[in-house]
Amino acid sequence: MDIIFQIFDLIFKQPITNILLGFYQLLSSVGLPFALGFSIILLTIFLRIVLYPFMSTQIRSSKKMQELAPEMKSIREKHKDRQKQQEMMMRLYKKHNINPAAGCLPAIIQLPIIFALYQVITQMVSIGSFEIFSEKVTPLLYFDFLKPDHLWDTKFFGIELAVKPIDLLNQGAFLIILIPLLTAASQMILSKMMMNKVATPKTDKPDDFQTTFMKQSLFIFPIMIGFFSFTLPTGLSLYWITFTLFGILQQYLLVGFGGLVQWIPQLANYERYTK
Repeated sequence: MDIIFQIFDLIFKQPITNILLGFYQLLSSVGLPFALGFSIILLTIFLRIVLYPFMSTQIRSSKKMQELAPEMKSIREKHKDRQKQQEMMMRLYKKHNINPAAGCLPAIIQLPIIFALYQVITQMVSIGSFEIFSEKVTPLLYFDFLKPDHLWDTKFFGIELAVKPIDLLNQGAFLIILIPLLTAASQMILSKMMMNKVATPKTDKPDDFQTTFMKQSLFIFPIMIGFFSFTLPTGLSLYWITFTLFGILQQYLLVGFGGLVQWIPQLANYERYTK
């Protein structure tokens, strides 16, 4: 098991650590305040750009599958035999030139990168002394110039990136609740954009598993993200908000506002600017 973690650190965690330190040294050299916080933002943007082709494939594949949802539901209702269902589904996919597994591979590729990013940010904002930095981070660096000559400031516009919002709330800093609320709200917007633009007509028949899952995840997933943001270091919220905002932008550029039009009909006026 140790060898697996070592390989993971070598392929994912170590490069991400070096990229983060590279951004930090660059921003520090020009005297930019809150360099660590901005470095986390730049690192998140950089990884979003790297993942853009994979996420684009996933978004387009998901969009096509949503468009076929009514036909897929009709097949399930018409053919009760499992083998016949699969046969008709494959015909449907072939007719529309869709690979149902096309959205899975990009997601699998993204997971280790996102997990490594989570580990790196958690470690960086929690380092309490330069000695600990030298012990845990310095061995991971490719070049000596990436090593800071002092421990960085972990504050970002007055907010301590290593502190959990729940701890600050207990100390009377009530405005800190805005951070998990913003994290959850941005995730809910992205989740809604990933749904169909036109609501599925209501029928007396129960929804299939996919439809039910999408409806429930619209609220459950943002609530989970908001809870994690409330109980984990603020630096992770900074990463997640940045990651989600760029996800919203990518979703809009590729497929438009999607289901968000159901909540804000005026957005339909801007759909003509998307491809």
